[in-house]
Amino acid sequence: MEEEKVIEVKNLTKQFGAFKAVNNISFDVKKGEIFGFLGANGAGKTTAIKMLTGILSSSSGEAKVAGYDINSQRDKLKENIGYMSQKFSLYEDLTLKENVKFYGGIYGLSNNEIKNKTQEMITDLGLEDIQDTLISDIPLGWKQKIAFSIAVLHHPKIVFLDEPTSGVDPITRRQFWNLIYQAAADGITVFVTTHYMDEAEYCNRISMMVEGEIAAMGTLDELLAKYDAKNMDEVFIKIAR
Repeated sequence: MEEEKVIEVKNLTKQFGAFKAVNNISFDVKKGEIFGFLGANGAGKTTAIKMLTGILSSSSGEAKVAGYDINSQRDKLKENIGYMSQKFSLYEDLTLKENVKFYGGIYGLSNNEIKNKTQEMITDLGLEDIQDTLISDIPLGWKQKIAFSIAVLHHPKIVFLDEPTSGVDPITRRQFWNLIYQAAADGITVFVTTHYMDEAEYCNRISMMVEGEIAAMGTLDELLAKYDAKNMDEVFIKIAR
């Protein structure tokens, strides 16, 4: 039996005038997979994510995310995905609990569901002491973990994470990845961009973009063997060349 595909992309292209930011990319992502989407700044990662989340329309090609067309079914698409941007979209002038309540309402959860999920999240992350603290007064590492927990509050089919551990210390990064593993174990597919090559090694499969195109894709072992490399840093250098 073929595994369920949560993302199906065929010949997806985004063109701005004569410039192709994303050029004819094709790939699938399976349910429960942690899919690493790598590339240097300007490689086209963010443009691709914006198309897959329904923020940008594509110029040509086609894609389905969570079973919905990214251009014609954007409302349905947005109900079935979670998204955490690089700057994470928590409201600094609201408390932790108020942020959860606000986003729970946006995701269409009932008051009872919001109450239960808020308590569950606070208990799981050990946030009892800061639940009524303004987000602006909470350390960066905790903000990242809270933002991720809110992005999966409605148990979406897939969550998109854009550079989620940028700027945090190695211990917090490791804790954040534990949250990712838990989400994947719960059946949530994780699509993650990162510029930390060691984090790519935590992914089930890895795609590398260079100048708007997918230059390589496979598991860690497949990529290390193909490029005769000891680690992902070496793979990246050989591909980027």
